[in-house]
Amino acid sequence: MMNVYMYDTTLRDGSQGEGISFSVGDKIRIAHELNKMGIHYIEGGWPGSNPKDINFFKEISSHNLSNSKIAAFGSTKRANVKAENDANLIKLVEAQTPVVTLFGKSWTLHVLQILRTSLEENINMIYDSIQFIKSNGRQAFYDAEHFFDGYKDDPKYTMETLKAAESAGADCIILCDTNGGSMPGEIQQIVTDVKKAVKTPIGIHCHNDSGIAVANSLIAVECGAEQVQGTINGFGERSGNTNLISVIPSLKLKYHIDTVTDDQLKTLCELSQFVDDLANRRHDNGAPYVGLSAFAHKGGMHVNAVQKNPVSFEHINPEQVGNERRILVSELSGRSNIFLKAKELDINLEQNTPEVKDILQSLKKLEHEGYEFEAAEGSFEVLLRKNLQKNKNFFDLLGFRVIVEKKDNKLTSEATIKLNVKGKEVYTVAEGDGPVNAMDKALRKALEKFYPSLSNVKLIDFKVRVIEGSSGTGAKVRVLIQSHCEGKYWGTIGVSENIIEACWKALSDSVEYKLLKENC
Repeated sequence: MMNVYMYDTTLRDGSQGEGISFSVGDKIRIAHELNKMGIHYIEGGWPGSNPKDINFFKEISSHNLSNSKIAAFGSTKRANVKAENDANLIKLVEAQTPVVTLFGKSWTLHVLQILRTSLEENINMIYDSIQFIKSNGRQAFYDAEHFFDGYKDDPKYTMETLKAAESAGADCIILCDTNGGSMPGEIQQIVTDVKKAVKTPIGIHCHNDSGIAVANSLIAVECGAEQVQGTINGFGERSGNTNLISVIPSLKLKYHIDTVTDDQLKTLCELSQFVDDLANRRHDNGAPYVGLSAFAHKGGMHVNAVQKNPVSFEHINPEQVGNERRILVSELSGRSNIFLKAKELDINLEQNTPEVKDILQSLKKLEHEGYEFEAAEGSFEVLLRKNLQKNKNFFDLLGFRVIVEKKDNKLTSEATIKLNVKGKEVYTVAEGDGPVNAMDKALRKALEKFYPSLSNVKLIDFKVRVIEGSSGTGAKVRVLIQSHCEGKYWGTIGVSENIIEACWKALSDSVEYKLLKENC
């Protein structure tokens, strides 16, 4: 079985993506997570380009990475300058990394129009730079930038650049689809040609401008590439780079190439989420392998089939990558959805009972009114238990009023709530930053003396969406609330033409859910 090495460039190429920025501390933390995953090479940055990368290399040198080697990245020497006098190469050596990755020009267009030097001098730049890195005892990788475009334009010259890198002692030559425009068939043919012409191990570095960077990288592996360069979650310039989060499990589970261990693969979801969190980006629910929806089943026929045999609609076991199967409930649901969701919530329910039919009808009616329960599983559990008459009636609403006042250029909100709690009428008033905050405070004020645990519940997210935009200000709105308590999160929903009433429904469900879980 061939070995395929993972080369991560999240900290360099990935951080060049729009809106992506990592501090030195962030980069150190990511490096440790990549090491935990078993990534073979971690490209830390370009020490000749900015102080942050120089500081990273100084800091990371004192950390023990058991699985990964750190690589410094930079360009070949400048034209007509000796390698030993080139400031960029000197800084690469001073970074003290075991691996140095140099990029050079493969495309005559770039040599003549961008570098504005001769084709012969470009060959010398590649050879001298790699030889200099090797003479300083480093492992040298050569990134053949714009290789595929160069090959399609002038294959003879492009191959001469690779021969220069090989004769200088490069440990691996990486073929780069820098513009991301090459098609799978082109990658297949060109990588096959290169493998016949050079003896040095080759790698692949694809950008995702055509949406097929992962596919192109896998095809290159099929043709003999031994190193795949990419980033976590596909971060990178323009449309991003090859997404290693998709490549790693594909190689491991589809090609049976042990790039990582079984245990390391189980941390894949955790790694993907971790890097998104540090980049301050919302995790992609639809991401292959690791997305929240990657193994979520909604259609009734699908759920019925998965119940009988998960292989019917799942290409792998979700636990292999640290994910989990989810059964969604919606107007598309069948009885299997309700049955499996109840089982997931530890509610004893027989599949072919009248209760299941009643719950399904209630669900479809509510969804027709504008409810969606995929992100509001707290509200669904409250609905489920109410229909089964298994929930305790914790409080009844007798009425509420919300006032918003602007005085002396300051907005204040006041909420008044009247409840019946355990046979007692409770009347409370509270002020807040906004109407929802005021209602939340008034509700807690009324209930905490009866249910003290509610003081630990925090409202952490609040979203409003207009459902029927054509109705203008009279349209229905959907309010989604996410709550948190002692490490647990739950979502609740409310729908109404009146935004305050929709907020009340979502808020009261949130409180009912918390009390319900305590009294199950």
